[in-house]
Amino acid sequence: MTQSVLASSTSSRPALTPLQWVICATAAIGFAFDSFVLLMAPLVVPPALVDLLGVPAGSPRVNEWVGFMLYIPAVAGGIFGLLGGYLTDLFGRRRVLVWSILLYALSALAAGFSPTVGWLLFWRCCSFVGVCVEFVAAVAWLSELFPDPKQREAVVGYTQAFGSLGGIMVTGAYYLVVTYGASLPAVAGGHEAWRYTMMTGMIPAIPLIVIRPFLPESPTWRAKKAAGTLKRPSFAEAFDSRYRRTTIVTTIMMACAYAAAFGAIQQVPRIVPGLPEVRGLARPAQQQIVSAVQSFQETGGLLGRIVLAFLAIRIVSRRRLVRVFQIPGLILLPLVFLFPAMSSLTMLRWGIFAVGFLTIAQFSFWGNYLPRVYPTHLRGTGESFAANVGGRMIGTSAALVTTQLVRYMPGASAPAQLAYACALVGTTVYIIGFAASFWLPEPNKDELPE
Repeated sequence: MTQSVLASSTSSRPALTPLQWVICATAAIGFAFDSFVLLMAPLVVPPALVDLLGVPAGSPRVNEWVGFMLYIPAVAGGIFGLLGGYLTDLFGRRRVLVWSILLYALSALAAGFSPTVGWLLFWRCCSFVGVCVEFVAAVAWLSELFPDPKQREAVVGYTQAFGSLGGIMVTGAYYLVVTYGASLPAVAGGHEAWRYTMMTGMIPAIPLIVIRPFLPESPTWRAKKAAGTLKRPSFAEAFDSRYRRTTIVTTIMMACAYAAAFGAIQQVPRIVPGLPEVRGLARPAQQQIVSAVQSFQETGGLLGRIVLAFLAIRIVSRRRLVRVFQIPGLILLPLVFLFPAMSSLTMLRWGIFAVGFLTIAQFSFWGNYLPRVYPTHLRGTGESFAANVGGRMIGTSAALVTTQLVRYMPGASAPAQLAYACALVGTTVYIIGFAASFWLPEPNKDELPE
């Protein structure tokens, strides 16, 4: 299959062929379940720890293990995701993409049967590894399959929007199993909602088995490989004089975006039960409200990704594009965690909707930006360093920072202290990310570097 079969570059944006729709559907499923698998953690980890540790929800052990469960898998994902980016450049985009999706799908299923906290942590690490590798492989693959600049920006942007759809899906799945879990077959001798929710992460493996024979390899990568002109990827090259600034700045900014999500937004499910309208309810009712609030945040993130995709083909400057989301986010995030998160369920719903809109949209920004600043042989490697070292390893450490700061925060209850810690961490990383944007290199041209 040649590049002309996949897309043609004309003065107007070419229409998608049936094969290209299959490609987009595969990428969308992958991005959706990336988020599905990752974003189930704020919902299922706290009740899973209560169940497996045998302690109350407000126990310091739960707070400590929440930090571990959010951060250690991210470190594992970052390390192996970095290797996955290298392998993407070495062995091809499609092969690595398929195996990464299978890895996180099957490990999500296994996590639902975890007998101890240790096994739960292990399987969450495996899931995170698959997700981290999949993101880099999918972005490089999509970018090279659609050489028309406008079409590429639209395809990468809109398929990434399905990442937030995955977040909405997991909140819906959690709500259903919380409500109807007692009617499902017992797992590990019980009907805990967290086990059923984790097991649903295997769903993307089913269509992938059917679709895989129809997926083409990147024509750009394959042509260079066949001609013997594909250079060997190198982490050192990402830091030579041509790419050093790009690598450092994108790593810092991705770290800040993920830190805002993990250090603040993903802590909201633990804040909600402390609100006046919620604290007196039974645990199942509390978890239903937690799921509903999480759905507001995920809906905001979905809308933010869609708006980013719309603006990506209309705003030429990449700095200006990312600041459309950074500046209002810097103002709004601390206000939401310092006020509604302490006093009003209704205001928190809409506040976290807006914060999700502004923060999660920045994740899609990097999927559009990074392929344009690295050449073919370095695309997966360069993307993986920013995404995995910056986003997954450094950025997600904010979850651990937030949970450790709780003990030093003011507040009459643990949820109130957590809200203060989220405000501090989220505001700090937003300031750092905005400052770093002044050094973000602008891509030289619309076409991908060869």
